Amino acid sequence: MAAATEMSAFERRSVIFLTLLYTFRMLGLFMVLPLLAVAGEQYSGATPMLIGLALGVYGLTQALFQIPFGIGSDKWGRKPLIAFGLVLFAAGSILAAFSGSIWGLIAGRALQGSGAIAAVIMALVGDVTAERNRSKAMASIGAAIGVAFAVSLVLGPVLAAMGGLQLLFLVTALLALIGLLVLYFGIPQPPRMKSSPAVPLLQLLKNPALLRLSAAIFVLHFALMALFVIVPGLLLAQLDLAVIDHWKVYLPIMLLAFVAMVPAIIWAERSKAHSRVLRLAAGALLLAGALFLVADSGVLALGLLAGLLLFFIGFNVFEASLPSLLTRLLSMEQRGAASGVYSSAQFIGTFLGGLMGGALLQYFGSSAVIALLLLLALLIGAVVWRLPPLPEFETLFVDVHPQRVGEAHSLLVQLSGVIEVALSEAGVASIRIDDKDFDEQQLIALKLDAPNQA
Repeated sequence: MAAATEMSAFERRSVIFLTLLYTFRMLGLFMVLPLLAVAGEQYSGATPMLIGLALGVYGLTQALFQIPFGIGSDKWGRKPLIAFGLVLFAAGSILAAFSGSIWGLIAGRALQGSGAIAAVIMALVGDVTAERNRSKAMASIGAAIGVAFAVSLVLGPVLAAMGGLQLLFLVTALLALIGLLVLYFGIPQPPRMKSSPAVPLLQLLKNPALLRLSAAIFVLHFALMALFVIVPGLLLAQLDLAVIDHWKVYLPIMLLAFVAMVPAIIWAERSKAHSRVLRLAAGALLLAGALFLVADSGVLALGLLAGLLLFFIGFNVFEASLPSLLTRLLSMEQRGAASGVYSSAQFIGTFLGGLMGGALLQYFGSSAVIALLLLLALLIGAVVWRLPPLPEFETLFVDVHPQRVGEAHSLLVQLSGVIEVALSEAGVASIRIDDKDFDEQQLIALKLDAPNQA
């Protein structure tokens, strides 16, 4: 049995390969995004509005399918739903690669988005990590996404110069298929609870913790997309930095933001100061908006870099903490469906943030977008100001001998202080325990990692 304060071998392997899976998928997606608006003009029937639709429809279908994928993963398991989503993403990439019309491109992007596996991956992270390690796992995945974004800014233009958008979409499909290999040969089979009645969606939507966390992620990604509507122009205007060189800003800032985030996450976990850390993160977003305003006025151009660093520190803290809190505040059998609701809110925020940010920039200028960012920072601070107290439980992972798998569940649920039990086909039991009532000696006495001596 692994100590609750350290990652077990099962947790470490799961997190490493989940991070790889996310990296391959997001690298393919990010390579296309910066180039689609310009290169999309080559498709027959293309207009600015339809190119914008091709960009945004991915987020729309992602939002629509997160809840069905999350509910399906509760019923049929996480890995089959992730595999199905990766296949849809690859199929959409291939359709986009071989489409000559803008409507074919839109259909391909929509099909890509229908492979909505973000919620399932989030639920899977909850399945394979203990509470104390979950924020660290989410942070690792978030850092990988940041690096994938920065690498894509360099690699995307190189591949586009070799083979245009067709090559980019084909490479995206290949990366999704590599993700399938990572899924089945790298990620261990997660523990699953015994069959239980599905939690009705309407009942789930009444959960105040889920609604509050979903509102926070909606606002966060709304702000992110609105920010990226103006940042390329500000980098060009204030720092005279060509688009092809923007990665030189993004990469070091994202790496520094990750390094700055780690102590905050450790402090939140050790001191149970999650609400305080999130309020500080909201403050960082607010200060970032103020610096953007100063930079936009031309008074302090370097304020743009400081603002970006503060924004991504705050963003990363939220991105690592919110999913961790979600998986703690809901039971195991609700995890997939709840993650679906949460991820839908995230992608709706992404879709609307880009839409409103673009509209404000077009009609009122960049200062209006920055004013929106300041308002959003205040809003997310209000949402997380008073979060529900975290329940006093922990998760232990216990190795179960193949001969004992059949009896392990019934033995474990009878132990004092055990709240929930899930078992994997690989012989790992995930036990949610109440720290106050659980005695580790009763678990040791079961000797589940040894064959039955009877």
